[in-house]
Amino acid sequence: MTFHISKILSLPGPKGGLSRLLSSMAAEKDWWKKASSIYEFSAKDIDGNEVSLEKYKGHVLQALHAKYAESKGLRILGFPCNQFGSQEPGTEAEIKSFVTDKFGVQFDMFSKINVNGNDGHPLFKYLKHKQGGTLGDFIKWNFTKFLVNKEGIPVKRYAPNTEPNSIEKDFEKYW
Repeated sequence: MTFHISKILSLPGPKGGLSRLLSSMAAEKDWWKKASSIYEFSAKDIDGNEVSLEKYKGHVLQALHAKYAESKGLRILGFPCNQFGSQEPGTEAEIKSFVTDKFGVQFDMFSKINVNGNDGHPLFKYLKHKQGGTLGDFIKWNFTKFLVNKEGIPVKRYAPNTEPNSIEKDFEKYW
């Protein structure tokens, strides 16, 4: 959770300041619900650098699948997660080496995150909020995919077992 120092410092006087601070912090807890697009989020890449998703503005995004790499403005973002059967136990360096060496991944990889629960990354809270699942918003397994249009709006969610070639027609709507 990120708190903006300017908001904390602008709290009036010592009297009641703590309760105002706590109220401000509580209000910030679900800030992601007010986001109008994914471009309001940032995440650490696989090398530990903070990346503003605004960098992808004007591209169509599909999170987590290598087959389409970058074509006609399509950008793929991969977010490793160890919440599904401990399938990603390695460090960022190990994950990067594995996906590069074994699969030749060339799309943008980000640091390992949680996608479910209270400590889920705000980006995935937002994606799930905008494109809920069939039996609830939580992500059930690795390789759940989200299609995001050029304006940064999540437009569709796909099950983990959905093959990329079966969703290609949806990409064409947003190119």
